[in-house]
Amino acid sequence: MNGTEDLITRAEAIARKAHTGQVDKAGQDYIDHPRRVAANAAAIAEEQGLDSADAEFAIAAAWLHDVVEDTSVSAEDLRREFPAEVVDAVDAVTKRSGEAVEDYFARVRADRLAVIVKTADLADNTDPARQAALDDETRVRLAAKYRRAYELLGVDLLGEDAD
Repeated sequence: MNGTEDLITRAEAIARKAHTGQVDKAGQDYIDHPRRVAANAAAIAEEQGLDSADAEFAIAAAWLHDVVEDTSVSAEDLRREFPAEVVDAVDAVTKRSGEAVEDYFARVRADRLAVIVKTADLADNTDPARQAALDDETRVRLAAKYRRAYELLGVDLLGEDAD
């Protein structure tokens, strides 16, 4: 196994352990979300022509994108295991208590890998199959939230650059 495969394998293992027992809004195993986000990040990295190291960093960060926000794993824990590029992207997509949404997205936009991870995250969160599993009230509320998120991230609803 080469170093980059090991990086992604370690990220997946930490995410799986950290999210054990968690479920999403539809009652499904939560780890399926980071798995799909990692696959989305891989596709985006390929579309954007990222070099192999940056692509691996983006995929690892995608696996880990919710561990600091939703589990007991800290950014400092991740810094002991992963390159700064991975942890910086995870930190950028981690929401802080009381933070304005505009400030959050400004921080995400400042990190190229974080933009890939957040775009991949939004793509999964807005997937019609996932949305169909939600009740109408939740679906409507989240649709407005995600529409605003795409706007603040600077991508259109198809996940392409809005520039």
